[in-house]
Amino acid sequence: MNTVFFACVHNAGRSQMAAAFFNALADSARARAVSAGTQPGARVHPEVQAVMAEVGEAPKGKPLERVRHIRDEVRSRVADLLAREAWSR
Repeated sequence: MNTVFFACVHNAGRSQMAAAFFNALADSARARAVSAGTQPGARVHPEVQAVMAEVGEAPKGKPLERVRHIRDEVRSRVADLLAREAWSR
């Protein structure tokens, strides 16, 4: 299964919305989305919750405090990929 990673600063709006829409539209057997923030906030913005509820897609991401470990894992993977790309040129 492929994992798509959406990130924004606080993981309280854009990345939550992107992951929710992706997960609603994608084939769950083939791909899933997770979201995180570089400086995770305390909660998803109430405005985001309201707008998503209007279209029937409430953000279903993990609680903001629980996604912090993803940041370090992704940072490591991105650094590795950038290093490989630099060496391949």
